[in-house]
Amino acid sequence: MPMYVSIPQAAAVLRTAKRVLVVGCSGGGKSTLSLKISERFDLEYLSYDRDVRWLPGWQVRDREEQRQIITQLVRKDRWVMDGTTVSTFDLRLPRADLLVWVRVPRRVALSGIARRVFRNYGRVRIDMAEGCPEQLPDREFLNFIWTFEKRVAPRIVGGIDRFGPNLPVVTLRSRSEFAALVDG
Repeated sequence: MPMYVSIPQAAAVLRTAKRVLVVGCSGGGKSTLSLKISERFDLEYLSYDRDVRWLPGWQVRDREEQRQIITQLVRKDRWVMDGTTVSTFDLRLPRADLLVWVRVPRRVALSGIARRVFRNYGRVRIDMAEGCPEQLPDREFLNFIWTFEKRVAPRIVGGIDRFGPNLPVVTLRSRSEFAALVDG
């Protein structure tokens, strides 16, 4: 069972944390929150999508190469990394001081995707690899968001149990909770 902590407890951990992992559904605000944590606490911002997963032209990097990159990145002393890929929890969770789980309602995640596309269509976001401009979401991506709680959340819990059983985990369900964590 994950070691869940309250937002005030997590805020206290965050003040001294050197390595923070932010996970959750696409569109939920992981990258936005991670950038705020990076700025507020002077932690290097690492984006799973930008730094690990994607190559130009929306080509997925080889899985073994992804693991090699993660191994190098998590060796750094101070970072905040966003990205949910559970298959890399074995590398990331043991190095983290705090896990922030962005667990907003599906409608919030879907509206986040809509806003993101509207604001960034055709441009490369700060959290995305070069050569991967924002595009309209396809059915597979929307289905991933729609079924995230049912299909991915149990795998996140299992990964935490296995690779980070003593890692403090805070669950955030709204933008006001994001602010309470960062400003707490």
